[in-house]
Amino acid sequence: MSDRDELKDFIVEILEENKGDNIEIIDLEGKSSLADYMVVASGRSSTHVNALVQYVVQGLKQRGDKDIVPEGKEAGNWVIVDAWDVIVHVFREEVRDYYKLEEMWNIPRSQDN
Repeated sequence: MSDRDELKDFIVEILEENKGDNIEIIDLEGKSSLADYMVVASGRSSTHVNALVQYVVQGLKQRGDKDIVPEGKEAGNWVIVDAWDVIVHVFREEVRDYYKLEEMWNIPRSQDN
């Protein structure tokens, strides 16, 4: 397993452990040079979104990843964490439904809750 796959799995595990909803993984290989993966998840409220992001950032720092600064925490509607090979998007559900990020990448969104 590559470092990028381990990083993606590590982030997904943190989101799952902290009750992130509708976690989706988008493989960006051959689609974008920004990152290898995009992980998209939902939180039930702005507070939950910010908490999920904080858990991800803390986990990354504990494993030695530095300079991880989330964007969008002030509003808590859509927060982005650039973890180098993995970009994490955490949304409030209604904001995620509005932006339809998965559709932009032509990925059908599962409706599992």
